[in-house]
Amino acid sequence: MATLLHIDSSVLPGEASASRSVAAAFRRTWEEQHPEGTVIHRDLAAEPVPHITAVGWSAGYVAPSERSPEQSAAFAVREMLIEELERADAVLIGAPMHNFSIPSTLKAWLDNVLLLGRTAGENPSAQGTPVIVVASRGGSYAPGTPREGFEYVRNYLEAVLERTLGLDLDFIVPELTLAPRNPAMSELIPLYEASRKRAFEEAAVKAKELAERLAA
Repeated sequence: MATLLHIDSSVLPGEASASRSVAAAFRRTWEEQHPEGTVIHRDLAAEPVPHITAVGWSAGYVAPSERSPEQSAAFAVREMLIEELERADAVLIGAPMHNFSIPSTLKAWLDNVLLLGRTAGENPSAQGTPVIVVASRGGSYAPGTPREGFEYVRNYLEAVLERTLGLDLDFIVPELTLAPRNPAMSELIPLYEASRKRAFEEAAVKAKELAERLAA
C-alpha cells in the first residue's frame, strides 16, 4: 500500500492553523482511499529537525567508511530524513508563510534532505514523487496584488522541490487567513471564506485523484 509523508511546519496548533487544517483534510481523504496504507507524520514545530551543520553537510560527501564518528552521528539524522522522502509514494507539506517565507523548521528539513548526487543532481532519487504543498498566507500575494513581489514561498519551493529535487509539485493556497482577526481586513472576509472553502475542496479532490493515480 502507498506511503504518505506528511510534514507540518506551522507554529499554530490544530484548527488555529490554516495549513494544518487543510493538510489534515487532505490526509483524511487519503486515508479513506488507503485504509491499509502508511502515513509518516513529521510535526516540525513540535519536534524540529536539527539545522544542518558543517559536520552534517560535509558528511554527505564522504564515503561512510571514511566518516569520523562525529560525521557519522550528524549524517544519521540526514539519512533517516532522506530515506523517508525516498520511501514515500506521495508527500504532503504544510508551508504557511512566515514573514514572507517558509518557517525555518521547514527550511531545516529541506537542507537536510537536499544532497547533491543523491536527492539532487542529474538523477534525483525521489524524482517524480508527487508533492502537495498547502501554502497558506495571512494576506494575498497573487499576481496583480500590491504585495505580489513579496511572494517568496511558492517561488522558493518551486526551485527546491520541483527543479532541484525533481518532485511532481502542486499547490493548495488558502489566503487572506488574517481577515477574520484583523479589523483592517474585514472587507476581505468574503474573499477569505471563498478561499478557505476552495482550499478544503481542492484538498479532498487532489487527495482522491492522487490516490487513484497511484493505485492505477
